[in-house]
Amino acid sequence: MNLLKISRKTHKWLMLFLGVQFVIWSVSGAYMVIFDINYIHGNSLVENNQTKISPSHVNYSLNELIQAYPQAKQLSLGVFVDRPVYRFKHEDKRFMLDAGSGELLSPIDKAAAILMASSEYTGSGKISSAELFTSSSSKLPSELSKGYLPAWRINFDDFGSPSLYISARTGELVTKRHEFWRTFDLMFSLHVMDYKEQDISNWLLFFFVTFSLAASVLGLILTYYRIFKSDSLDTQGKQPKEMR
Repeated sequence: MNLLKISRKTHKWLMLFLGVQFVIWSVSGAYMVIFDINYIHGNSLVENNQTKISPSHVNYSLNELIQAYPQAKQLSLGVFVDRPVYRFKHEDKRFMLDAGSGELLSPIDKAAAILMASSEYTGSGKISSAELFTSSSSKLPSELSKGYLPAWRINFDDFGSPSLYISARTGELVTKRHEFWRTFDLMFSLHVMDYKEQDISNWLLFFFVTFSLAASVLGLILTYYRIFKSDSLDTQGKQPKEMR
């Protein structure tokens, strides 16, 4: 009977302590399961462009680039909107050059960032605003890694309020977001109980899971008494009339 009393009392207080988090786990888990992960990741927001580069449009040779930037590394040939460009790293900074003329294109301005975002976006919404974020910006979006700075955020007036982030140095699409993805990030942080880094390896989650396991074991003990020892539960705390 001591085990029954201890289990009942401890289970009651543990569930009182864990109950709110159980509800949060249920709601956040349901949200993450209901929505398709490809939609959450915004794969439908942008084109999967596979633009071919015509050699006749590459008039600025690789040798000329190396002569101008002898310490260039991580060099690649790609496309910016509709023109071939070189992208490379030089003295810890990323650069973009027009492969046709050798013109330095980075950092790109607002108009170029809007042009790039418009060419990538698949929706029908119009651009509502554009904002440049740098390392000196007073407030950076949590969804934008500092490694991508400086970057333009191009916001569209469309379902889910989508945003495309364009690197000001390379002109590349570095990340994208919409409200459902932002809500997913919030739900994930609530689910793993790490409200800043969203890291599942944290002590708060460990302790709550440990307490939850303890509450589950105690619940099993109470279930055992309810099914197999129902007489004990009915008479717990009661004394025979002749002993009163």
